[in-house]
Amino acid sequence: QVQLVESGGGSVQAGGSLRLSCAASGRTLSTYTMAWFRQAPGKEREFVVALSWRGGVTRYADSVKGRFTISRDNAKNTVYLQMNSLKPEDTAVYYCAGDYYGDVYRNEGYPYWGQGTQVTVSS
Repeated sequence: QVQLVESGGGSVQAGGSLRLSCAASGRTLSTYTMAWFRQAPGKEREFVVALSWRGGVTRYADSVKGRFTISRDNAKNTVYLQMNSLKPEDTAVYYCAGDYYGDVYRNEGYPYWGQGTQVTVSS
């Protein structure tokens, strides 16, 4: 079983950048498809981006394409989410999730989740 811990959230003005980290322990992330989700107040949790366990496939929500980038550092057993050109509508709690040899094209069914990190973007 893998444990996931997010960090890097904070408050930023519109147009700014943040980098979120998701550090794993217990298992190596190289065998996990990893994803980021977010949940804004009063809204359902939504998919943001996924990275296949092989590392060759990424899939982004249309709302973040061209602004957000997911990456993985296997040596540090950490996944990152670089967020640029942030907008107020990006304000949410961001969660990383993992699925052992998971299907990168599936948004549901991730069994492992972090506790979330708050991102607030002011206009």
